[in-house]
Amino acid sequence: MFNFRSMVALLLLATATSVSTFCQSPQPTTYERIETYLASIPAIDTHDHLQPFDELPGYVETSRGRGMNLFGLWRLSYFSSTNRLTPWKPGESFDAWWGEAKNDFSNARATSFYRYMLPAFQDLYGIDFDHITNEQARGLDDRIFENYRDQRWLYHVITERANIELMFNDPYWARLDFRTAYPFGILVFNVANLIRGFHPSEFKTPLDSPYEFAQKRGLRVDSLDDYLALLDVMFREAKQRGAISLKMAPVNGYERTYQFDNVPKERAARAFGKSRSALTAQEAKDFEDFIMWRLVELSAKYDLPMQVHTGDLPIRGCNPMFLINLIAANPHTKFILFHGGFPWVAETGMIAMAYSSHVWVDSVWLPTLSYATAKRTYAEWLDEIPSNHIMWGADGNSPEAIYGATVYLRRCLAEALADKVDHGGLSEDLAKKIGKQILRDNALELFPELKKRLWKDKGRMIPPPVALR
Repeated sequence: MFNFRSMVALLLLATATSVSTFCQSPQPTTYERIETYLASIPAIDTHDHLQPFDELPGYVETSRGRGMNLFGLWRLSYFSSTNRLTPWKPGESFDAWWGEAKNDFSNARATSFYRYMLPAFQDLYGIDFDHITNEQARGLDDRIFENYRDQRWLYHVITERANIELMFNDPYWARLDFRTAYPFGILVFNVANLIRGFHPSEFKTPLDSPYEFAQKRGLRVDSLDDYLALLDVMFREAKQRGAISLKMAPVNGYERTYQFDNVPKERAARAFGKSRSALTAQEAKDFEDFIMWRLVELSAKYDLPMQVHTGDLPIRGCNPMFLINLIAANPHTKFILFHGGFPWVAETGMIAMAYSSHVWVDSVWLPTLSYATAKRTYAEWLDEIPSNHIMWGADGNSPEAIYGATVYLRRCLAEALADKVDHGGLSEDLAKKIGKQILRDNALELFPELKKRLWKDKGRMIPPPVALR
C-alpha cells in the first residue's frame, strides 16, 4: 500500500537523480568528437613554402640583434595581402613599432587572413590576440625572439603541436636546387618558370634558370629541340633526387591567363632565342602554351602528379575552367587543382566530378582565404567527388602560420563533417574515416612513395635539428 514513507523515498530518489544529472559534465558534441579525432591524425601536408631555418624571410634587425619577432611572424602570414602592416625599421624597439602597428588589426578581426593566426598565438604562447594588452604584446615579442634562437622550435611546432608527419615543400626561391631543408620535407619540383624558357634573360637567379642548369651539366641549348631535351633531363634528375610532385602556377607574379592552347611546334619555335622585348604578347604566349603541354606530357611520363595553383590571382584569368582542354586531352596526367579554385569552388568540384579518373582537388589555403567558403566547399565536394580525391595543405611560410592554418583546417573540416552527421544522415564513423582520408590517407594513396618516409608510430625518429643548408 502506497504511504507517506514511500512518497518521501520516491521524492528523494528523484531529487538525487536530478542532482546527479545536473552535476554530470555535458557530453561532447559531434563536432567536438570529430575535431578531437582529426587532431590525433598525423597529417600529410601537401603544400608549404618553408625556407631553411636561418633564411626565413621574417628575420629582422632588432635592438637585440637579428632575429624573429612579432612583426616577422605577421609579415610571414597572409595578413598583409589585404591589410596594412606597419613596416619594421631596422634596429628599432618593439614599443616604437607596436605603438603604431597595434592599430593595423582593427578592421581585420573577422577576416580569415587574420583569424587563422590566432590559434598559434593562443595555443603556442597562451595569448588571446583579439584582446592583447601592450604588456602581453611585449612579452609575446620576447618569447618569439627567444624561440627562434633554436630551430628545435620549428620541429616542435610542426611535427608535434601541429601533428604533421610529412610536408610537401615548394621551394620557389630555388626551384632547381632539388634539395629539402628538413627531414620531414617532401621535395616538389616547381616547373612554373620553365614555360618562359624562350630566352635566358627571363631568369633572374641561377637556381631558377634552366640555362644555368644546362651549363653546369655541359648541355647546349641552341634550339627549341635542345630545350625540350633539357626539360626531359630536368624531370629525370628531379625524380632521381626525390621529387614526387610538380607545382605549376602562373609566372611573372601571377600575370598570365590559365588558357593554354595546344600550339603547333612551328609557332613556338619562332619565339625561341628572342628576348621578351623582341616578341609580341601572342608570340610569348604561344611559346608558353606549347611548353605547358609538354610539361603535362612529362608529368605523365615520369609519374609526377601536377599540382596546379588555381583561383585567387589574376582574378580575370585564373578560373580553373580554362584548364579543361588541357585536362581532357591528357588523361594519363594526374592533375591536382589547388586552393579549390577560389572563388570558383563549384566549378572546381565539377571538373573533378567530370574527370574523376585523373583529377584531384586540394583545399590547401582555402580555409585561410575564407573559412566560410571552405566549410561550404567541403559539404559540396563530398556531395560530388569521391572522398579519396580531396586533400589539404597549410600553405604556410613559418611554423606558427603552418600551425594556425592546420588547426583552422581541422576545425573547418570537422564542422562540415559534423553537419553531415547531424543533418545529413552520414554516420560518425564514416565522417571520421573521410576526415582521415583528407588529412592523410589520400596523399598516401596518390603518392605511395610517401609510405617509405613515414616515421611516426613506426619506431622511427626524424633526425635531430641541425643547421641545414
